[in-house]
Amino acid sequence: MKNTKKKIRLSLCGLLFACMLSAQNLYVTLLPKEANHQVDVLIEGKLFTSFQYPTTQEKPFLYPIVSPEGSTITRGFPLKPRQGERVDHPHHVGMWFNHGDVNGLDFWNNSYAIQDKSKYGHIVVTKILNVKSGKQAVLKVVSEWQDNENQPLLEETTSYIFSATKQTRTIDHITTLKALDKKVVFSDCKEGMIAIRMDRAFETPSTKAMTFVDANGIPTTVKGTPDNTGVNGHYYASCGATGDDVWGTHNKWVMLSALKNGQLISLGFFDSPDNVGYPFHAHARGYGLFACNNIGAKVYNKQEKAINVSLAPHQTLVLKHRFFMQSGKKVSVKQANEISKAFAKK
Repeated sequence: MKNTKKKIRLSLCGLLFACMLSAQNLYVTLLPKEANHQVDVLIEGKLFTSFQYPTTQEKPFLYPIVSPEGSTITRGFPLKPRQGERVDHPHHVGMWFNHGDVNGLDFWNNSYAIQDKSKYGHIVVTKILNVKSGKQAVLKVVSEWQDNENQPLLEETTSYIFSATKQTRTIDHITTLKALDKKVVFSDCKEGMIAIRMDRAFETPSTKAMTFVDANGIPTTVKGTPDNTGVNGHYYASCGATGDDVWGTHNKWVMLSALKNGQLISLGFFDSPDNVGYPFHAHARGYGLFACNNIGAKVYNKQEKAINVSLAPHQTLVLKHRFFMQSGKKVSVKQANEISKAFAKK
């Protein structure tokens, strides 16, 4: 009898804790704008991000991404260049998901800058399945990974699950990739899979010549040491590596922090133990590319065995990732580990 009462008390405590967490969550509104090929994500009426799938781009993406206190954390180029930011890698747009070697086609590097598309693939949104606002908002989207002749290789079904508190923003990205009428092979490649291109504040200070956008929107190459004012990004990861040493390491999570507009902002990606290649490798660069890759191993470390994923016709691959952002206080290693454990259980 005592054990039964104890179990009841524990259950009630768990229910109360869940209710408290739910009460802390803010309402997330999803606002479809079909004519603009986008779905806006609003937190208390303010833009957090937009899911965008324009016909002028080679993949869908989330852009911009705005922190809880209102700072834009994503780079503007190539969509809306801002003065003082880099203009390299035009295929780095907002936050996206793809891979650099699928049946020999490159889905990662494709952009308007590529003239010969014969070796490149692209991703086209074909249907918005679900748009549900709430304290846990859900956007479910179907896309096709198509070859250079617009023939589909894969069907992608992705759920974006958005939640927020006053200081945090969370996106759970759950993707099912289904091979269609032919075998599909994802080959070991460093360019993948879930990624974001950061605002300049989140970069590592550089001493090399770089090309930036000037006040008139014109690319200008700065020779010698560029202006690193406000550039203070710092990577840290579950393996214990920090800074540039994070690149190529195995991790359950990877975080990046920086001061922007006087506010400390931490953000990062979390892997799921259900994923192939767990824990993922960090493809995190000091120049602003922040990516984590489940299908790439030997390419980062020649001592590791290559990860190659082969899907027979109609076979599926599920990949789960979490993006988490917090303003005002750095995400500690302890907090990151707690988020990782919670995501793994979910």
